[in-house]
Amino acid sequence: MAAPAPQPFVMYGARDAMAAGLAHIEEQVKGIEQAVVENPGLAFDLAKTLVESTCRTVLGERSVAYAATDDLPKLFKSATQNLPFLPTTASDATEVRKSLAQTLTGLSTAIQGISELRNRCGFASHGAGEPRPVMEAVQALLAAEAADAIVGFLHRVHRQDRTPPPPAGPSFDDNGSFNDHVDETFGPVRVFEVEFRASEVLFRMEPETYRIYLAEFDSNDAEAAAPAEEEAQP
Repeated sequence: MAAPAPQPFVMYGARDAMAAGLAHIEEQVKGIEQAVVENPGLAFDLAKTLVESTCRTVLGERSVAYAATDDLPKLFKSATQNLPFLPTTASDATEVRKSLAQTLTGLSTAIQGISELRNRCGFASHGAGEPRPVMEAVQALLAAEAADAIVGFLHRVHRQDRTPPPPAGPSFDDNGSFNDHVDETFGPVRVFEVEFRASEVLFRMEPETYRIYLAEFDSNDAEAAAPAEEEAQP
């Protein structure tokens, strides 16, 4: 009975980073996904290079200096020291900080393991005077998955405090004319003996609809005001 064909490997974390701005790692990601099955030894080299590229990008975008000769563990350590891993709301939570430190230690250990695997088993790394051990796809998959998790995590944390907040929606209190217009048009909303303003019900229950009709109302006001201003001019 023939062995089942290997399933394609996809680096979801790295591809998420690519879509979020790390486009230059695309060839490395594709290379790893292919090498895991076709050339496991090469996957170690590419995994190391991928994480190095990500660390350098993160440090560069945060204006943190690093040397061209810095190795992978040093780059990773510098990146983790300059990223806001702990949420602001948990800045004083001792247990949260402890758990986070343990997580980062585990990632650092994974990085070191990738470096050592690369040095000992990498297909394209330093020339060796003796044959290297042949690595199977399962070991290459470990390195690739570790690199994928690290790249996805680092870049996600890197961009979370660099993404501008979404624009604030309309304020109910700042749109008195529109609110009065809605209230006059539809009257109060009654539930038993309680009355609610139609404009406030719309604002609370259907904010997107409120925003659309507010924009139309403002536009109509502007069009109506324009002819009046022209007539007032001598």
